[in-house]
Amino acid sequence: MRHIRSIARPHVVVIGAGWAGCAAAVSAAAAGARVTLLERTDMILGTGLVGGIIKNNGRFTALEELRAMGADLLLGAMESCVLHEGISFPGHKHASLYDVTRIEPTIRELIAAMDIDLRLRSTCIGFTQEAGWVTRAHLQYGEVVEGHAYIDATGTAGPAANCRTHRSGCVMCVLRCPTFGPRISPTRSTGVNEAPAGLTAATSGSVEVLKESLASDIASELQALGHVEIPLPKTVQIDVLPHEKSCQQYSSKAFYDNLVVLHNGAAKVMVSYLPLELLRSIPGLAKAKYIDPYSAGIGNSVRFNLITPHDKALRVIGLNNLFCAGEKVGLVVGHTEAILTGMLAGHNAVRVGLRAELLQLPTSLMCGDFLEYVANDLKENRSLQNKYTFSGSVYFQHAVKQGLYTVDIAAIQTRVKESGLTGIFRSRLVGS
Repeated sequence: MRHIRSIARPHVVVIGAGWAGCAAAVSAAAAGARVTLLERTDMILGTGLVGGIIKNNGRFTALEELRAMGADLLLGAMESCVLHEGISFPGHKHASLYDVTRIEPTIRELIAAMDIDLRLRSTCIGFTQEAGWVTRAHLQYGEVVEGHAYIDATGTAGPAANCRTHRSGCVMCVLRCPTFGPRISPTRSTGVNEAPAGLTAATSGSVEVLKESLASDIASELQALGHVEIPLPKTVQIDVLPHEKSCQQYSSKAFYDNLVVLHNGAAKVMVSYLPLELLRSIPGLAKAKYIDPYSAGIGNSVRFNLITPHDKALRVIGLNNLFCAGEKVGLVVGHTEAILTGMLAGHNAVRVGLRAELLQLPTSLMCGDFLEYVANDLKENRSLQNKYTFSGSVYFQHAVKQGLYTVDIAAIQTRVKESGLTGIFRSRLVGS
């Protein structure tokens, strides 16, 4: 079989073009691999199309570690779309907000420039495996893609059947399952058990409102400052409990007493959902219109219905050349977090093709400590209701105690240098 020896130029196949999948594709291409990136919809970035928050709290540290490790091409493209820097809102400091209306074509230009074969409207429904090696990815209409290593970055939100288990069912979110079909986990076709042994699902933590539908004074303040906080009338109560939200870092009392709104090109309202009539009863929002999900008055997308068992190199347990990235790593929330897992999975996918030792990030780095913390927490089953992020909740508290959180860029660069990983994600492995 072709898997016995090293491959001169490995072909890496990435399934899912959210932030994790795009990072994996960029990382693998930078290492010299031929890369195919499969995406079931007609746009890349997934939930990143309605996100936009970066660098808040520990995400600053993690992002600068990633930059020092060589993720600067992807991060530079993302930062070229930033609308606001140094934003503070309840519990969060030095945040940047990128423009969700410009981010997708910008990242797509980078993917094209790196000669990554992006195939839109290409749903992977499963894998063929032989003796622990994945040999083929099967697409929805019979096409087969053969590679030397594979990365499952299909996410955990959807399909509509999963969303129906929580509150209102499909609320027509940016993932658009009714149009492009359900999200499918190809890893499950290999027999890997991704079903968590407990309740893990949670709703997305924010909604998008058309900025122009806000009162002109609020819209102007939002655009100028990057955020506004509107005190909630006593008649308006947000009834989503913290453990029900994917983004638990936005669950302090301030987010229940005020409507926190961030400017990401749209008006990003930091609630999981709110009945439209209640939203419009808030001063200045009498004409508010939801744009994602379209039915955000009754619910939001549901995430974290599965966890993929993997090792510290993000290789799926029991398979030699299949990796996971993004939310599939396990209850991991956020763009920075997705980029971290994608960069590592993409880099290691190339190493598998070259029969090189896989990279594991040391716990002296916040990025490595994060992956270790998440893995240990899930292994010990401390709480499957916890969600993990650099920006808050249980992990950020841990990182602060460990002295890993800092905004000193020089110190971060020194930390990465001492780990021996400066520029690792832009180092060419093929032909080196």
